[in-house]
Amino acid sequence: MALEEYKRKRRFEETPEPPPKVAVKSGRRFVVQKHRASRLHYDFRLELDGVLLSWAVPKGPSLDPADKRLAMQVEDHPVSYFDFEGIIPENNYGAGSVMVWDVGKWQPLSPVQVEGKYVPANDEEARAMLNKGDLKFRLEGKRLKGDFALIKMKGRRAGSKGNEWLLIKKHDQHQVEDYDIDQYDSSVLTKRSMDEIAGDEASAEWRSRPAGRGKVKAPWLADAIAKLDQKKAEERKSASSAAADSTAEAKTKSKKKSSRASKPAKSEPIEIRAAEKKTKKLKSA
Repeated sequence: MALEEYKRKRRFEETPEPPPKVAVKSGRRFVVQKHRASRLHYDFRLELDGVLLSWAVPKGPSLDPADKRLAMQVEDHPVSYFDFEGIIPENNYGAGSVMVWDVGKWQPLSPVQVEGKYVPANDEEARAMLNKGDLKFRLEGKRLKGDFALIKMKGRRAGSKGNEWLLIKKHDQHQVEDYDIDQYDSSVLTKRSMDEIAGDEASAEWRSRPAGRGKVKAPWLADAIAKLDQKKAEERKSASSAAADSTAEAKTKSKKKSSRASKPAKSEPIEIRAAEKKTKKLKSA
């Protein structure tokens, strides 16, 4: 799919997503974005030929070879989408919050094994595997590692668009049985949760940067991090102030109680003491 479809679906005067532009230099990066739209899903993207080939994975990728994850191929995305994290406004395509769930490098693998192991392939072989509907590759990410396969489903169901694939983990040292994807709910870029991203207006401001500049963060990302740090600092300051007030109040109450306990008992009125003496004399008589 070309970027024309990506462009057709979006109104860039309203959405913070980056504009459609094919990268001059193409690498082999991958990104997984957790996308809370009308339905929660994960967007799996592989960089190839200056764009990000993209699949929507409803249940997200898994490190358990027993899991065969449905992956719906969608329109190609620009490489500048690689580190997009923020909010897509309502009434726009894909409205919701987006988190960068994982990033890393990917390597296509030759379908022909050598001594029982997959060996690296080149971009031309990767294109051939994609056209055939059976792409094998290796991931080296922060959360996803090891060998995988994307296999196009041949049997078309009624109403199918022919874009259904399966994302499958291969057996290797990185496999994890009963893999729980929900154990990770933070961005690998900003450490924010989905709730924090959804409530952060700064994330809705996209300012593109040249792709592939390594560790240099986009300005909007730095703004979002600074805003989050400021918010946390204010919360800590507020909590510290409340604790100090509570301690001061407790000390004041303690002093008042101690003061009352140390005061001598009030002297009885003279009239009462005189009456008591008179009563004693009568009894002795």
